[in-house]
Amino acid sequence: MARTGVNPVFLDTNILVHANVAESPRHGVALETVEQLSEAGVEMWISRQVLREFLAVLTRPQVFLKPRPISTITATVRQFETLFRIAEENATVTARLLDLLERTPVGGRQVHDANIVATMLSHGVTRLVTENTTDFKRFADLITVLPLGAVDQPV
Repeated sequence: MARTGVNPVFLDTNILVHANVAESPRHGVALETVEQLSEAGVEMWISRQVLREFLAVLTRPQVFLKPRPISTITATVRQFETLFRIAEENATVTARLLDLLERTPVGGRQVHDANIVATMLSHGVTRLVTENTTDFKRFADLITVLPLGAVDQPV
């Protein structure tokens, strides 16, 4: 398991989407959350899965967003690779995922959430900032879920 900085956090895809889409109804709170974490020196992590999900969201029509030019989206993803630590998915992550699937009732799209948790744990990150707290409740014995807007003073 990789050792990380003091109290690192993992950012769920929805945080990046809201923070980077001015039209999002949660834009302000997401952007403020990321800025607060950065100013506090908190090491922020994402994964290749999060990058793929970000690309998928921003290239399809949304209630609050029309698809952006692919060059704009890919430039943003390249910027993420310099701003955040990237938790690579490897054999350790897969083994952790399979273990989680055997121990936790998960199916269908929930496997993606389990993969985020497996990736986090494989890289020594135990705190997740997300808008979708209910999606991760089943992993509360393994990670701390920080709801978007509730990250006042990251420690």
